[in-house]
Amino acid sequence: MNERTLGSIEAVDRPARRDRPAFDPELRAGLAIVGGMFPPTITSDLIDFMRVSYAGPSVDTLIGGRSICCEERVFEGYEGHALKASVFRHERASGLRPGVLFAHSGGLMFGDRFSGLDRMIDFVELLGVVLVSIEYRLAPEHRDPYPREDVYAALEWMASHAESLGVRLDRLLIAGASAGGGLAAGVALAARDRGGPRLCGQLLDYPMLDDRGLTKSTRQFDGIGVWDRVSNETGWSALLGDARGGPDVSVYAAPARATQLHDLPPAFLDVGSAEIFRDETVAYADALWNAGGDAELHVWPGGFHAFDIFAPHTALSRGMIATRSAWMSRVLGD
Repeated sequence: MNERTLGSIEAVDRPARRDRPAFDPELRAGLAIVGGMFPPTITSDLIDFMRVSYAGPSVDTLIGGRSICCEERVFEGYEGHALKASVFRHERASGLRPGVLFAHSGGLMFGDRFSGLDRMIDFVELLGVVLVSIEYRLAPEHRDPYPREDVYAALEWMASHAESLGVRLDRLLIAGASAGGGLAAGVALAARDRGGPRLCGQLLDYPMLDDRGLTKSTRQFDGIGVWDRVSNETGWSALLGDARGGPDVSVYAAPARATQLHDLPPAFLDVGSAEIFRDETVAYADALWNAGGDAELHVWPGGFHAFDIFAPHTALSRGMIATRSAWMSRVLGD
């Protein structure tokens, strides 16, 4: 057992502070196991480790035993770079189907188009959607605007090839988790401002929205859980460099900075109460409402960051997944 794993176990066993929400007991029991793969504190020297530890499963593992097929596509993206995408369809789907573009988690520094994809693939089976998962370029090798522009290029490609992909243009939705949730929110803003593809919804799971790190929840979960304050600073610094926290950060990179949130697609936001993204997620939903927008917000009591990925068997995760699925069904249905 290495020092970082041991440290995560000690953090779990430490008595709960009175000034922060406690972890759900069922989730808390599994945090020590999670820490071996995903330490609570990630510094730049751990990026290479995380790129191995948080790599997604194989396609065969993801769709084995399911009535789903996968097609690999390559297309020209931002600045002519060749981008990879995996396209998942139900084997028995016919005609044009709702389309979902997915941006994966990984703090903007690690992960791939298969990371955390299990829950999204469920929608291929349950709702018959065409799911496109994009391999966007990662920081720090590729700083802003590359990750977000890669995802935006994927949206443009998906819309322009909707017929060949079997996608309904009036049912095009963008989704993302954690860092991918922030990218999805930024792309929704960019699509509105650039007159790009019209989205019917944006699914923002515990999104990474704000590079400034000013919220109370950012300070409450430091050195504990999944993705703490230092991890967040590492991720934003990898993306933005010295610009992090300063006045010149684009709203498309850090959507929490946006002041014009009108005319955006309906949003679904979910987050745990026991994680650093709690307050910025709640604030973003509130800002959408204040701009006259449509947003559904769920804060799951005692949930740590991405608990549905790391502990899908728990009661809280099952509730989160079912609630998210119900929203998707409403937004993508006729």
